[in-house]
Amino acid sequence: MNQKQQSGKEIISNNLFILRLCFRSAPFYMICYIFETIRHDALIFFEHTYGIGFVLDAAEKGKSFEEVLHFMLLMFAVLAIGGFVSGYVVEYVEIKALPKIQYNLKQLLYQKAAELDVACYDNPDYYNDFILAASEADKVIGRTTQLLKFIVGGITILLTNGGYFLSRDIFAVAIIMLSFLLRLFIAGVINKLNYRVRLEENAIERRRSYIHRVFYLNEYAKELRLNKDVSKKLYADFDKSNHEIYQINKEVAKKRFTLTLLRNYFCNDFLLDVGYISYLVYRAAVVRAISYSNVVVLFNSSRRLRNGFDTLSGVLPWAMETSLYVGKIRTFLSYETKITSSKNLPVPKEPGAIRIKDVSFSYQEKRILNSITMNIGACEKIALVGYNGAGKTTLIKLLMRLYDADSGEISLGGIDIRDFNVKEYRERIGAVFQDYRLYAATVEENILLDLHETGDKSRLLSSLDSSGFTQKLRELKDGLSTPLTREFEENGEDLSGGEKQKLAIARVFYKDAGLIILDEPSSALDPIAEYNLNRSLMEITKNKTVIFISHRLSTTRFADKICMMENGQIIEEGSHNSLLEMNGKYAQMWRAQAGRYQ
Repeated sequence: MNQKQQSGKEIISNNLFILRLCFRSAPFYMICYIFETIRHDALIFFEHTYGIGFVLDAAEKGKSFEEVLHFMLLMFAVLAIGGFVSGYVVEYVEIKALPKIQYNLKQLLYQKAAELDVACYDNPDYYNDFILAASEADKVIGRTTQLLKFIVGGITILLTNGGYFLSRDIFAVAIIMLSFLLRLFIAGVINKLNYRVRLEENAIERRRSYIHRVFYLNEYAKELRLNKDVSKKLYADFDKSNHEIYQINKEVAKKRFTLTLLRNYFCNDFLLDVGYISYLVYRAAVVRAISYSNVVVLFNSSRRLRNGFDTLSGVLPWAMETSLYVGKIRTFLSYETKITSSKNLPVPKEPGAIRIKDVSFSYQEKRILNSITMNIGACEKIALVGYNGAGKTTLIKLLMRLYDADSGEISLGGIDIRDFNVKEYRERIGAVFQDYRLYAATVEENILLDLHETGDKSRLLSSLDSSGFTQKLRELKDGLSTPLTREFEENGEDLSGGEKQKLAIARVFYKDAGLIILDEPSSALDPIAEYNLNRSLMEITKNKTVIFISHRLSTTRFADKICMMENGQIIEEGSHNSLLEMNGKYAQMWRAQAGRYQ
């Protein structure tokens, strides 16, 4: 991925975006943060420059001890108050405010992630940007507040120490400015280099993180122990990823070293320490223009002024690098969903007839569906069958508007589904996918999801009973409150594959959906559980339209209509008996499986 050239306006806009988020989320903390930065740097000047200068000057000029004592007591009082203020901001205000800011930014990311088109997850570049945005969210907040600290602190140092030098030794300002400009240029080069390396590492780091997850997730534990060859492959991939990251850093190591050497040693140690101390000694010992106490104070103060310029020299490159990461976040947040509706029509509550007319769809330039035409009556039970890759799952994804067809039309009750409100339309669909997911939450929460606070318990129990989970529920010590998985709860329950599938099906039974879509609904169930599920399914969905995909033809035989798909087309359509009489592809598939049902 090529590094993007940023304009000054873009750099400012991106950093202000996060700063505005910080001020909206925790305004009191941000005000305290600015005040604390000013207080800290002003106090250092008062203590290390003005204070030391006052004491040394008092010693040289023979001022009274009482005068020095009064000054020292004042300084200690100011330091004590400053310590209290600093502790209050850092240990009290900041601890409460930072999580709130992080929460608000992550909420924006999570909300956008929930709205993303499914196609975005199929795009590696976009997905990499999404992962980078999510992983850098907390760091971006820290970087932006640190940038604010650099700016406020640098200005404070310039106003205090800079004003002091202008009144004492203007030549020192010129030397420090030269160092500042050199460091500014070199720091910009280094930060661009670091960002390029980070982008190159990002995709490789994702692969390495995946391998890391495989080795610690429970679902892979048995496979890894039974298939040593898999472990060897993962070790090899992990070594390869590490080597690639090493090579990326190795290629820039010499350049990094040279730039860092120039920035830290030539611009700092040689130009300022050696050059400026020689100049001060000359002024005190040869010209006798300043006292030796002033040599000490000016040299120490030059370090502070240098730090101030150094801080400001890092502002632009720091802002540029932060802006690049914020730009990824803003690009992600500004993504406009392609699956939309201009009319936003309300969705009928009652099931309606579905018409699929001449629908075609391609994925990554490969034709998946080719001129599909199908009529589904209201409350009709439709089975999609066919071998893997026939296009069955793709067709139901189009029905759910997870994708939009390239051509053709899908209508519900005579209205193009693209005219309905997208969110409401999807809410009227209950679905169990082949790769369904349960959450690290209780049984009840897994069924009710966002309705868990207002759910109907009797309806919930009925849904669990219809899916065949009731017997297992009786065995659970905490019943509906039993946490699933042991990832966060020691008393969590790890369900079998069939038990998980029953819960996923119960989730659909509970949902008040006019259209139910089931992708391999009984794949993990034993024959008796499958029979009971089919019976419950037909009973519960009398007044609902059901479309299900299954390779088990014992399930599909109860459908009102079966559509046999092959190569993205419907090649046979009819009832179970009529398709057997046709003696085509469906009949061949049935005879191949018939032995297990007879």
